[in-house]
Amino acid sequence: MRQLIYILIFCLGTTSSFVEAKNDTHWSLERRTPFNQKIQTTEKIHYNALTSAQKNWRICALVPHLKDAYWIGIDYGLVSHANQLGINLELFEAGSYYRKDKQLKQLEHCLTEPFDAILLGTVSPDLLKHYKGLINKPIIALVNQLNSPIINTRVGVNWYQMGWIAGNFISQAQPKPPTDKSVKVALLTGPEGVGGSSWVELGILDAIANSPVEVSSIRHTDNNRNLYRDQLHHLLNDHIPDYILGSAVAIEAAIGSLQHKQLTEQVKLVSSYLSPATLRGLYRNKVAFSTDDQVVLQGKLAIDVVVKELEGAAPFGDIGPQIQKLSQGKVSFKALENSLAPADFYPVYRVVSPSLQP
Repeated sequence: MRQLIYILIFCLGTTSSFVEAKNDTHWSLERRTPFNQKIQTTEKIHYNALTSAQKNWRICALVPHLKDAYWIGIDYGLVSHANQLGINLELFEAGSYYRKDKQLKQLEHCLTEPFDAILLGTVSPDLLKHYKGLINKPIIALVNQLNSPIINTRVGVNWYQMGWIAGNFISQAQPKPPTDKSVKVALLTGPEGVGGSSWVELGILDAIANSPVEVSSIRHTDNNRNLYRDQLHHLLNDHIPDYILGSAVAIEAAIGSLQHKQLTEQVKLVSSYLSPATLRGLYRNKVAFSTDDQVVLQGKLAIDVVVKELEGAAPFGDIGPQIQKLSQGKVSFKALENSLAPADFYPVYRVVSPSLQP
């Protein structure tokens, strides 16, 4: 029955207020070493989440934007677990990966107001190098790479590995032995040099090395569907690649662009992360493959980790969910519990919880 509900929600586009995240407190995660590096060794761990907090902590969360399903899923995870633990949460969005100055002002607000800790989904890996004030509160990196000696916990996945998995899917899909014909893939991985796009591209390039797959174009823009439509217009007028590999927002735009130009059968689509639209594309055979880094679980984990550290736990290092691989016709319904916010969820910026008993 639950599978049928999910099919109706994501394939037919309806919404449902009764779809809720599963309150599972036993999570299968990965801890990666060395910290904050491109190439890492992975250790699978069984993580026991909190069911309550010792006090009503005040957590400040900063994110680049809430314009796509990725960060909305993070928000849903943050909000749902903050509610469950009875803590306070305030979230601020910069509005774009290109608004570093705004996020620096938001960071200053979080550091000067009575927050206990900060979850920082940075717009720039070097953001803290540009902050001139005193950092006197715990900061945990949320999703994105954050380069600073004071950061010793990051909740997320390895974006190089996300790119490698997506590129490897294309590489492995080619006939063996390879033919003389090269396979062209165009990359639309997101804003240049920020978020996870740089490491995603490095992972893709390493995965397709020594294969007949070659990159025919690399295009960058902010994660905005209209901007991607413009990029796709110029790309497809320039040449027709065999694959388009890009962010979920880019792939959402590409589904319509290919249909408009009657290229759906000619060009295969691969997404570097999951969204409701790419999931529908997988069901409808319009998207060939997508990685999935379980963003709802990342949001929950970030709240859990920051509370545990405030209550005396040692830093958790580089920790996050296991990357899932989703192919046409082989989608696990478990992905819908940890990876996508409910269809009727809208961004929530504040959780105010009653004071806990001392």
